[in-house]
Amino acid sequence: MKCRVCDGEHLELVLDLGIQPWGNHFLLKEEIGREPCYPLRLVYCANCHAAQLDYTVPKEVMFKDHTYVSGTTATLRRHFADTAKYVNDHFFHSTPGKSVLDIGSNDGTQLLEYKALGYDVQGVESCERIARQAVKAGVPTTATFFNRTTAEKLGRKFNVINASGVFFHLEELHSVTEGIKTCLADDGVFVVQFLYMKQIMDNTAFDQVYHEHLLYYNVATIERLLQRHGLAAFDAYLSPIHGGSVILLATHSGLATPSRRLADMQKAEDQAGANELAAYRTFAVRATQTRDSIVAYVQKAKKAGKTIYGMGAPVKGNTLLNYCGLDTRYVDYLVEKNPMRANLYSPGMHIPVVLDYELRRQPDIYLVLAWNFKHEILARYSNLVHQGIEFYFPVNPRE
Repeated sequence: MKCRVCDGEHLELVLDLGIQPWGNHFLLKEEIGREPCYPLRLVYCANCHAAQLDYTVPKEVMFKDHTYVSGTTATLRRHFADTAKYVNDHFFHSTPGKSVLDIGSNDGTQLLEYKALGYDVQGVESCERIARQAVKAGVPTTATFFNRTTAEKLGRKFNVINASGVFFHLEELHSVTEGIKTCLADDGVFVVQFLYMKQIMDNTAFDQVYHEHLLYYNVATIERLLQRHGLAAFDAYLSPIHGGSVILLATHSGLATPSRRLADMQKAEDQAGANELAAYRTFAVRATQTRDSIVAYVQKAKKAGKTIYGMGAPVKGNTLLNYCGLDTRYVDYLVEKNPMRANLYSPGMHIPVVLDYELRRQPDIYLVLAWNFKHEILARYSNLVHQGIEFYFPVNPRE
């Protein structure tokens, strides 16, 4: 394959998580054992230093009828509200007729925050079922994949283009980026939010590698992509959301002076060697060590007669469960809030999903798969913590 960002041909394998099912393919009972599996391997481009998967599960498989909704966690809703307020206060507070386009707009949670600030909002969401939820909530949403063709059909410019947790999903990476360039107003701001690869490595969060995440950006590598399409970053900051995400602001090339904090992030990456092959080699070794530690903990708990439930059923949780080989011999249930996953089974390990309010008894231990919402989970279930139920976090993100 060629590099997804620069078309380079020198790609190094750095982490092999085995053959795994697509992590968001939660199963009906009759589908158990029939789910397709694919290679899950992280490679590194020696030319532009971008980390990426070397195998693509088609976007129509992963995103046409997915079950992820962004409005189920208070932490994420607050983050979206803060992001909209920041962008509005710094750029478009007094702009008449201001508008925003959200790519991969999901259930409209982010756009509702912009709408409350007076923006004309437009979503583009690949899953028709979830797009209908957004429309019902008052967010105009086009049910399709965003790319250059979609941008041309929209036929308009936007002051803000938002891409939250979607820019690393893109099979049509260059077509999408060209579409953003097409739709961005002359003085517009592109707000792209992505899991920060430097932070993934710092946290040894190997579970954030899964088939939906085709690309793993640092600031230096996403800048290479933007520059290829006439866009340029001018500011960025690190948010704790999802265990460490970068909120990067870009516009048309030549229109804005890069900020001090963008320069500081670039310098920190350079000093840490975060874009060097050696950093990825170290990450792979630590991922194996973390896997072994998790398995040892779970096996010890089961030998002691303890029951274990998974807390949350996120996609990354299925990377962890499958890589560690933790099936129903070890984990009885995955406990979820999202009703779209009720009465389904996890891909690969086939653990049943139950909604939190349906539980008849509590376990001795919760294996917290949704570890990125650590503070929210511990606050919500503080009564269980006081009862002596253990919450085990396989990944502990740096604060």
